[in-house]
Amino acid sequence: MTQNTPLSPRPVHEAVRRVQSAAQLRALGVSAAQTAAQCLPGGPWQQLLPSVYLLHPGSPTDDDRVRGALLYAGKPPAGARRTAPGRVGPGYGEAMVTGLAALALYGFTSAPPVIALHRIDVLVPRTRRLRSTRFVQVTRAAVLPPPQRRLGVPLAPVERALADAVASLTDAATVRRILTEAVRGGYCDPAAVVRELDGAGMLGRAHVVDAVEALLAEGRAVAEGRLYEMVRAHGLPQPLWNVELSLPGSTFLGGVDAYWPEQAVALELGTRSPREEHVTFTAEREHLERLGVTVVRVTPQRLRDAAAQLSVVLRTAMMAAEDREPAAYLVVLPR
Repeated sequence: MTQNTPLSPRPVHEAVRRVQSAAQLRALGVSAAQTAAQCLPGGPWQQLLPSVYLLHPGSPTDDDRVRGALLYAGKPPAGARRTAPGRVGPGYGEAMVTGLAALALYGFTSAPPVIALHRIDVLVPRTRRLRSTRFVQVTRAAVLPPPQRRLGVPLAPVERALADAVASLTDAATVRRILTEAVRGGYCDPAAVVRELDGAGMLGRAHVVDAVEALLAEGRAVAEGRLYEMVRAHGLPQPLWNVELSLPGSTFLGGVDAYWPEQAVALELGTRSPREEHVTFTAEREHLERLGVTVVRVTPQRLRDAAAQLSVVLRTAMMAAEDREPAAYLVVLPR
């Protein structure tokens, strides 16, 4: 092969991205021998990861490292699927970036930039035979979540990326900052994050428990603000906010976030931890409804995404109170 002989019908750097897998290079007509020759000391290419090459002699960028990790972890495209003449598909398969790297790509300011990370976590199916190597940390899941895409890069959903990030952290302050930003930034529902952490068995770690309590408190404050705004914006009657309900004689029935005593309608925000959510709320709701109180439960996510629909539900419940038997007399106290 002479110095002027091209490696493929088109110069590779014109046809493909800077980072390519061995399978993609073969699909472009570049043999293994030609690839090895380009990666010799002083050559124009370098091997970034096993079977993954950087078609540039300089240091890899954030984008190079992320796409290289995905190419390494992704299943090579069968038959080198082409998307256009002279090009092949990304070859990421089912792999997606998770952990701190995913949070950085989502735009979390509390997560280090990708280039500052010693590793990039990549989520793959549990059945994949793949080892962690160099800057790639392989994480497996029995069932993969649907990925979210940012600039063509598949990312684990924020709540899963948070759980994987927390699993790698031991500093309580960092964990708390990341979880707090997830809520303040509107990236995800606090309950979804707690479910992921619970499923990963991390709620037993002291520094995670403290951070989760702060997360739920933050989520509750944000949700309450949205609830106040919904009542104002949609012209609902002003309720009694954050009260405890009981029967005369101090039989405690539970606390609610909003209560309309004339219509006997109560609203409960779903901001409790998973371990108390189902049993506690169900018991309180059933008791109140036996006494003639209509209980509406809403998640922070629904309050954020469907406030207008929720206002209709509440207004309908208040109108229906005219056709119901009067509710039992309840004592209402500040919570």
